[in-house]
Amino acid sequence: MKVTVVGAGNVGATCADVLATREIANEVVLVDIKEGIAEGKALDIWQKAPIIGYDTRTVGVTNDYSRTAGSDVVVITSGLPRKPGMSRDDLIATNAGIVKSVTENVVKHSPNAIIIVVSNPLDVMTYQAHLTSGLDRTKVFGMAGILDTARYRAFLAEALNVSPKDIQAVLMGGHGDTMVPLPRYTTVGGIPVTELIGKAELDAIVQRTAVGGGELVKLMGTSAWYAPGAAAAQMVEAIVRDQRRVFPVCVELKGEYGIDGVYLGAPVILGKNGIERIIELQLNDEEKALLETSRGHVKEVMDALDKMGQPANA
Repeated sequence: MKVTVVGAGNVGATCADVLATREIANEVVLVDIKEGIAEGKALDIWQKAPIIGYDTRTVGVTNDYSRTAGSDVVVITSGLPRKPGMSRDDLIATNAGIVKSVTENVVKHSPNAIIIVVSNPLDVMTYQAHLTSGLDRTKVFGMAGILDTARYRAFLAEALNVSPKDIQAVLMGGHGDTMVPLPRYTTVGGIPVTELIGKAELDAIVQRTAVGGGELVKLMGTSAWYAPGAAAAQMVEAIVRDQRRVFPVCVELKGEYGIDGVYLGAPVILGKNGIERIIELQLNDEEKALLETSRGHVKEVMDALDKMGQPANA
């Protein structure tokens, strides 16, 4: 199996490192536009192999997509990271152009690849990649839900003083402030979380999760990379190993949840064909209202992208 990661910044390099360390593919190709960055990071990861003990071959290239030919899965992390005070929406024009160009190159050399988008603003960059690629929605989708639920589960594990391994959760909606928490579907070792923590404390954790990316930007001056990179790698693993894992991912909804033509996070089964199935939960009125708010926010940004004339791929 061959996996390409486009963008050798912090997120892309972390993704490549996790893919190699966990031996998820035979070969990982790291691509970047800046001379030497991908080559250097790939070489560094390869030189770690004898120490940690793995045999996935990592290769770096500068803007040479011919080296990515025949990739089974491609992860797109390209684009500018958020800076303090910058909203995800501020990134839209620049990153849409980057994702469009990358997607064209990916499809040219790996027409059968499954594409995972990590670039921000996530929901709209997934829209961009989907339109540009011309592939089915089951083959082009975004990583956000795994990261958001990981943050949520990490905060819960800390509050409850339990292992994060025992916490299962689902979040829906857009990536960012309008994400839709679903405490009804959150369990700790099979126990509903509402039986273990008070509503006020749970609400505070949900709110912290919603602004989780912004919290890290304020602390570090740039976007997170360890958790996002590992989250993308986990999606690749589910596909490459046909694990049929149930994950929340950003996908174009076509009637599910009463929403059509908008890219939102929803639980899916992820396997060798990409999205094997979109799972429809029975949401209550409050959850439906939150999802509708999230839908409206994402649709506004999608419309803004349309007006820029970016998405169309003649």
